Amino acid sequence: MVTRAAQALLIVGLAVPVLVRGQAAAPPPTAQAGAPAPTPQGDAPPATQTPPPGRGRGGRGAAAGGGAPAPGRGAASPASQRAPQAATAQTYPAEQIAAGRSLFSGQCGFCHGRDAAGGEGGPDLTRSTLVSQDVKGDRIGPVVKTGRTDKGMPAFPLNDTDLGAIVAFIHDQQTNASTQLGGRRSVDAADLQTGNADAGKRYFDGACSRCHSPTGNLKGIATRFQGLALLQRMLNPRTSGGAVEAAKVTVTPPSGAAISGKLEYRDEFTIALTDSDGWYHAWPVRQVKVTIDDPVSAHVQQLDKYTDKDMHDVLAYLQTLK
Repeated sequence: MVTRAAQALLIVGLAVPVLVRGQAAAPPPTAQAGAPAPTPQGDAPPATQTPPPGRGRGGRGAAAGGGAPAPGRGAASPASQRAPQAATAQTYPAEQIAAGRSLFSGQCGFCHGRDAAGGEGGPDLTRSTLVSQDVKGDRIGPVVKTGRTDKGMPAFPLNDTDLGAIVAFIHDQQTNASTQLGGRRSVDAADLQTGNADAGKRYFDGACSRCHSPTGNLKGIATRFQGLALLQRMLNPRTSGGAVEAAKVTVTPPSGAAISGKLEYRDEFTIALTDSDGWYHAWPVRQVKVTIDDPVSAHVQQLDKYTDKDMHDVLAYLQTLK
């Protein structure tokens, strides 16, 4: 069950210097020279702008494998199942496990998590069938040394001592996980199947139909997004991947000449946009009047109104739009 606590999605910005038309932006005080420019509405506005042709300086907007979890929910949900136990009981010296912990963190933790329980790009090794069937590295070793390039895992040319330490650590983590109920970090599609599609349609008709249509912009949404990705898309489209209409902003400076364009950056200090001619502008917020038209704002406001039941009901309805 996805809780309401998971709905809080915040974007925190950094203060930047003011840009004026015809000047290149200076990097923020904390920015390092040569750092790539962030994407729009990221942690800081772009440090420099590429001028349009003929205008001079200005600003045109510029792993080891795991077993598949068993489907179900409640007691049968993967979230409630213990990690698989090793087919062959194995013990390793504490000092070897400790050495493996350090090596794993540095070599493997960026994908599989520091504790081997899954990370940004790699599966949870404590629930891996391959690991449970491994004996002293006979299965883990070949995968580590040759990699799985089809799944984005490179080869690691480790010596036998280091590889043995990593194997010891992985087995120790799986043994610890097997004594605990639950603990899975990922969300299985079956865990989200608690909603009522009919109730979700009624909620959608009352709260979402002003901007969305099942035969218009949501046609086929369940084909493009499934499971957790669809729920994330529903809660905050801008952080879930896929195309999202950019926010538009109108800024009225003290001179009174309003300028409109695509919102590029906003925090409590600065507002920035790119106008229709490609020029980048930024002002101190306290010196201008700002009007923002953001199609995603309704999603953010809805987060305070959803109950857990509402969320899963609407999700169940969206899953019918294929």
